[in-house]
Amino acid sequence: MTRHLLVMLSLLVVMTRPAVAAELRDVRLWAGPESTRVVFDLDGAVQHSVFTLDNPHRIVIDLHGMSPESVRVANRAAGQGVVQRIRSGKRDEKTVRVVLDVNQPITPRSFSLTPSDQFGHRVVLDLDVPLSMPTARVQKPAVTLGEKLITIAVDAGHGGEDPGAIGPAGTREKDVSLVMARRLAALIDAQPGMRAVLTRSGDYSVGLQRRVEVAREYQADLFVSIHANAFRKRELRGSSVYVLSNRGASSEHARWLARRENAADLVGGIEIASKDSDLASVLIDLSQSASLEASFDLGGRILNSLGQINRLQKTVVQQAGFMVLKAPDIPSVLVETAFISNPQEERLLRDPKHQERFAKSIMAGIRGYFDHYRPQMPVVQSADSSLIMRDLP
Repeated sequence: MTRHLLVMLSLLVVMTRPAVAAELRDVRLWAGPESTRVVFDLDGAVQHSVFTLDNPHRIVIDLHGMSPESVRVANRAAGQGVVQRIRSGKRDEKTVRVVLDVNQPITPRSFSLTPSDQFGHRVVLDLDVPLSMPTARVQKPAVTLGEKLITIAVDAGHGGEDPGAIGPAGTREKDVSLVMARRLAALIDAQPGMRAVLTRSGDYSVGLQRRVEVAREYQADLFVSIHANAFRKRELRGSSVYVLSNRGASSEHARWLARRENAADLVGGIEIASKDSDLASVLIDLSQSASLEASFDLGGRILNSLGQINRLQKTVVQQAGFMVLKAPDIPSVLVETAFISNPQEERLLRDPKHQERFAKSIMAGIRGYFDHYRPQMPVVQSADSSLIMRDLP
């Protein structure tokens, strides 16, 4: 009887004990050309609400169920992008109010994320910059003459709060992939008749869907995504090249790698749940034989070129279901330059000379590809809108 009484008293104490308030660990900002992201790192799940104020422009976010000490953490954060200043204070005993002073009217989007990979609970606030509209409509001439530049979308993997893989010495995949993407873009821009389009030019997050959209918007002729490989076995090393597979991966490692890369949106704070309908329309099946054949051709040339400067992990082009490769009718490859998880190859990825060698090897594969695959282009558009097509010279 006494034991039952003690159990009941213990349960009563637990039930009447006040809930532990969550604490704010950090506030991180990532400024990109199209939006600024504000991430609140928390040690537990909280509810939040957001609204805007004018004169001056402000965005207010209330974090409910927070400890009062969180105010001090929020006030340490500095503004970036459209956020000029961050202020914080107690709204009541359980609510922390954070005020973002912004430099223009912004309609915020917010969502919560549960723990994933190295991140805990987060509240994410996306502040999209309104796109400027053209001031005047340009009248197209009835007859158009011209030559189409070969356009190559260069995609630096990861970015922003998503570091990608991290090497034993702390090298982050997002940093080395951006450096090599910039180097490759410079080599492409130096070629007559070619131009490069970077899907991201700085350290900010870009969703996998948006990377595909950039290639489509610029009518890219190729899509090249640059990454650094990683695996739990540190002795694994070598370069590899992947193209899309809708039916299955060519190896267990390819399947594991695709799962890791496709989870980048979740780690980077993209709200996956609301993207299903968009993904259905944007990430179109890349099973058309011509596009896939061209992807294999490009991948093989890049792989052979990489083999001249580094050991190859796989001597043939691999296939896996990478979401970022699903650009419709655009030959697309994903290049794993080296294993960042291997100490020796991590040093290669950090070395500017080897970064340039990797970029030049990819460029050599691209040049070889365009010796055989020349993009079609309209050269004359008559008044009745009929098109005459020819190859680039």
